[in-house]
Amino acid sequence: MEQDIKTEGKFKYIELGEGTPIVILHGLMGGLSNFDGVANYFPKQGYKVVIPELPLYTLSLLKTNINSFAKYLKDFIDHKGWSEVILLGNSLGGHIGLLATKKFPERVKALVITGSSGLYESAMGESYPRRGDYEFIKKKAENVFYDPKVATKEIVDDVFNTVNDKNKLIRTLAIAKSAIRHNMAKDLPKMKTPTCIIWGKQDNVTPPEVAVEFNELLPNSDLFWIDKCGHAAMMEHPDAFNTILHDWLKAKSI
Repeated sequence: MEQDIKTEGKFKYIELGEGTPIVILHGLMGGLSNFDGVANYFPKQGYKVVIPELPLYTLSLLKTNINSFAKYLKDFIDHKGWSEVILLGNSLGGHIGLLATKKFPERVKALVITGSSGLYESAMGESYPRRGDYEFIKKKAENVFYDPKVATKEIVDDVFNTVNDKNKLIRTLAIAKSAIRHNMAKDLPKMKTPTCIIWGKQDNVTPPEVAVEFNELLPNSDLFWIDKCGHAAMMEHPDAFNTILHDWLKAKSI
């Protein structure tokens, strides 16, 4: 996605289309381009798609946690002057979306989570003992997807560079610990925001039973499966993802 990244104060983001804003929250290893499918589709359907760059590696270590990212998101929504938004988060982004929805429900019209952390963290808290080993990192990256070919050289290089950059690695591990501390199981039953859960049936990172648990705990949620799909449904099956989400938004009149 060769979109222009706007910079305003502490915020950097991509913005496309007009209408109700869908604010997309990327994951720990996720570049903004992971959401090309969503970003190309929804502006044609009367939505504004906004992808802020989350400050995963730029805050002080003390502030490198899920809470700070949720606050950053609220500051961004205030900065843009929006009264309500739809939040769409993958992986860590889903967790930030859940926490933001808990903290300021009046600003979140709907929440969409896919491969979200918040209940179960296997992949998040792992150390990277073999971070200099490219083949090992390549296998880790491929494990995120059902089809290992989705893990292009560009994606593997990006992960490899992240875990070999000391500053980024320290922050990655700090975020992982923060995600584990911020388990949302007790909060979810109190969260009434309409929530669309879209999950890959073959997600190795946050397995299918995690989606089932989210669906059981969130009182106003609907769960949809995509087959032959791993941890990043919107990347592996963008058309199916868009259809499920658009149909859900229409059914809920959002």
